[in-house]
Amino acid sequence: MKRAAVIIAPGFEEGEALTIIDIIRRAGISCDSVGLTEQVVTGAHQITMKCDTILSMEVCGSDMVVLPGGIPGATNLRDSGLLMEVLRKMNKEGKYICAMCAAPIALERAGILEGKKFTAYVGYDEKIKTGTFLEDEVVTDGNVVTSRGPATAYAFAYELVGLLGGDVEAVQKRMLFDHAFKKEA
Repeated sequence: MKRAAVIIAPGFEEGEALTIIDIIRRAGISCDSVGLTEQVVTGAHQITMKCDTILSMEVCGSDMVVLPGGIPGATNLRDSGLLMEVLRKMNKEGKYICAMCAAPIALERAGILEGKKFTAYVGYDEKIKTGTFLEDEVVTDGNVVTSRGPATAYAFAYELVGLLGGDVEAVQKRMLFDHAFKKEA
């Protein structure tokens, strides 16, 4: 069975993190919430969550690692030496490396955006000097997947489910996706 790990840093964007975890789990895919340095983590908007585990190299056994944004969450992710090791190892193994909002700054520090197309939160096209910035909601370039911000969390999570072999349409149907986001004919 495929497995994802969502890394939760102090100051994380709660809406992004919980949406990603929720949708991946609804698809029947194993998804661990992983505290960057501790199991109980408070987000950017003072919502506290208890993670399943704490970051270690064991996360590399996952098929996908996901970094929600938020400030200072993304900065905390970027500044973690252990996370940099995890990202580089997983990237070398061709596993999915995913980040949204401000979190692509961690991918840049790890050297993962070299020669890659990516997206990020408004203004991060000026902050991130590596790779090619696109304004798309979600950008998938090989094993690297990025997204813009809180409002794109659903599109991002559905993309991740599809990459992990989940039935995106079934999850969207159960979540009434078509009732909230009308498909244009």
